[in-house]
Order: sequence, then structure tokens, then C-alpha cells
Amino acid sequence: MDAAEAGTGALLVVGTPIGNLSDASPRSLDALRSADVVLAEDTRVTGRLLARFGIEAPLERADENVLARRVPEVLGRLRSGERVAFASDAGMPCVSDPGQRLVDAVLDAGLPVEVLPGPSAVTCAVAAAGLRCDRFLFCGFLERRPAALDSQLRELLRVPAALVAYESPHRAARTLAAVAALVPGRRGALCRELTKVHEEVVRGTAEEVAREVASRERVQGECVVVVEQPAPGELAELARAGEEEPLEDAVARGLAAGEAPSRLARRLARERGLSRRDVYDLVVRAAGDEGEGGPGRP
Repeated sequence: MDAAEAGTGALLVVGTPIGNLSDASPRSLDALRSADVVLAEDTRVTGRLLARFGIEAPLERADENVLARRVPEVLGRLRSGERVAFASDAGMPCVSDPGQRLVDAVLDAGLPVEVLPGPSAVTCAVAAAGLRCDRFLFCGFLERRPAALDSQLRELLRVPAALVAYESPHRAARTLAAVAALVPGRRGALCRELTKVHEEVVRGTAEEVAREVASRERVQGECVVVVEQPAPGELAELARAGEEEPLEDAVARGLAAGEAPSRLARRLARERGLSRRDVYDLVVRAAGDEGEGGPGRP
């Protein structure tokens, strides 16, 4: 029994172009035309798409700031038999996108969801990067803080797959430099403005790409970073490198070497992406134990 026979509408999850409006599929355009209302993450972006193809469906805002409040209204529309379309800024909804919250709510209510596939910056970047990508891991947006990014990359770069991540143009060079510091020689690519007039793919080792991007006065547009999957022999090396010394042992070793507690805590917190306060408390306790005749004292 389809949605019409059941007396209910359906949520239409519509993939839209990531830049070039000519990539809109006939099926997606038909879905937008048939919708009683189109919910859009950015009404300006989706409005240009609708205007380009002469689609006059009502258009309403549904970004992450208002989407949660709109869920009850959407469920009511669907139960009354309406067809509600949802479109992200670009590409497939629900991929690092607030649309997942809406889809989950509709499914939890037992109402129909139809997905209309379309362009995706993730798969486009994988194809354009020209790297070994027998398998890949999509990481969404990476950590912003340098220490947290370093910790995250230490884990991700040991995965036997290529990495694909969205990145701000202002942080792309820093991210690629962080990759190069951890896995020297690993190849990568920065894919920028995919399908648009100024589309560009910068390829090379992560260090070469980072250097090229950093040399530019300004980097603009939507960016996707791709890092090639590790070679089989590299995985064993990364596994050995990932066997970190226990934090307690690193603290004891630093104190035995005469490193000042505050400096030791700051260094270990930075290296391991941990809270400096927590590490400092551990250092103070360890120093106190030694002062009371603990390890390292006669």
C-alpha cells in the first residue's frame, strides 16, 4: 500500500546539485514540483534552484536552528496527506546535515520517507582526487582545535581506508600539514568548488598540498580533503607508533628527568589532546607520592 492509499503523505528527501544546477535530476525536479511545501536548509540557495526550473512550490526555512521546532508541524502535514520535500544547501540531505533529525522523527512516527538520490561532494571528491580509494571513511567535519585534531587524526590515519572530510578553506592547509606530520609521504588532495566554475583539485603528498594551499593569499569555496588509504606495510608501522606509553609512566619519566610539573603537564596535555588541568592533577599526585618515598625515592 503506497502513501496515497494509506491516506498519508510522504517526506521526500531530495538530493540537489552541489554547485552546477544542471546536475539536478528529472526525478528530483518532479518531486519538488509535486511537493505541497519544500523545506530548505537555506531558502536562498534552494530558491535559486526552484526559480531556475520554474518550480513554484511554497518554500520554507528548516535549518538546524528551527528544524526541531518544526517536526510536529511536519508530522501533522504528512498525516493529513501532504507531500513534504526537504533539501539541504547542496548535495544529499542527512550527510553531515541536520536533515537526519527530521528523517528520524518521521520514521519513528511510522510515516513514509522517500529518498531521491542526487550529487554528493563526498563521492565526487573520491572520484576527482585520483588516489587509491578501494574503501573510504567519511569523517564529516574534523576537529577545530589543533590538539583535538591531532588526537583525532592519530586514530583515523590508522584506519585501512582513504579518509574524506569536509573542511573550512581557512583550515585546509593546517589540516593537511597535520596529516603530513603524522604520516610523511602519504598522498592527499584538496577538492575545492566541485562542479562550479572555479573547480580545482590540488594533488600531491599531504605536505605538498598543504604547502601549495598555505602559499595562497586566500582560499575560497567549499573544500573536501581526501587522504589516500595507507599501504599494507604502513598499517603495521602505524600500529606500533600508536602504542603510546601509559600516561602514568610518561609522568613518572618526566618527573625523574627533572621536568617542572607545570611544563610537564602542559607538554603531555598538548601531545595527547587531554585536559591540562587533569594532567596537572595527575602530575601533582605523582610528585607527592615520590616526595613521600614513592617510586624513585630510597
